[in-house]
Amino acid sequence: MSHRTVSWTRIDRAGQDARTKIPAGLLGARALVQLGARTRPLVVAGRYDRAAIMAAACKAATGIQERCGVSRREALASALKATWQVAKAAHRAAAH
Repeated sequence: MSHRTVSWTRIDRAGQDARTKIPAGLLGARALVQLGARTRPLVVAGRYDRAAIMAAACKAATGIQERCGVSRREALASALKATWQVAKAAHRAAAH
């Protein structure tokens, strides 16, 4: 009968790697987009205003890039994700 050794360090690292990671600047981007959505709404007449969504995401991406020091691509990805989250929440709020 053979004995296996258990490496708790390896198990712990595997668990950490399996967790989903929050993209850089996502939470801050959401706050920036919510502030910007007051001046230019992301949902107009029950439909998404895609031009406003992209404009808000570009503006938030610049802030993410400055604060987190990530590439433009990564910053824009986080900003778009945050902007769509805010837009979908606004859409649901407008429906009720």
